[in-house]
Amino acid sequence: MKWLNIILAVLILWALFQQQFGDGGNKELQEKQALLTSQQAEIEALKQRNEKLSAEVTSLKNGLDAIEERARAELGMIKEDETFIQVINQSNQDGH
Repeated sequence: MKWLNIILAVLILWALFQQQFGDGGNKELQEKQALLTSQQAEIEALKQRNEKLSAEVTSLKNGLDAIEERARAELGMIKEDETFIQVINQSNQDGH
């Protein structure tokens, strides 16, 4: 009976060790949960970026104002009979 108790105690200790540190144990579970949390945060940031891009695409498809604004800001385009005046600050030329 004494040997049986010793064997059972060793088996219980081994099972507890495997649960904590073995494959699929608590340590691995905590690592996976931390990875899941970081990936969920990244997914949320990407969803917000996609929503902004989707709104911009919709605006460009539906409204000429957005296209005109983009052409003026990014390409420096002007309308007919418009005069383009560029103002340069003197402080910017001196490097201040």
